[in-house]
Amino acid sequence: MIPKDPVMLLSFVNLKLRDFYGSLDVLCEELALNRQELTDKLAAIDYHYDKERNQFV
Repeated sequence: MIPKDPVMLLSFVNLKLRDFYGSLDVLCEELALNRQELTDKLAAIDYHYDKERNQFV
């Protein structure tokens, strides 16, 4: 289960991207997450996916 709190979600997703997944698309596919919902939730706290860094910044 992924965290519902946006700040905890940010930490969780960046950890997974850093340690296990080469891209946001792969993470979403493997964890059966809706990419748009995930990016919208993190955009609400002013974090956006940076493909070059493979993390939300």
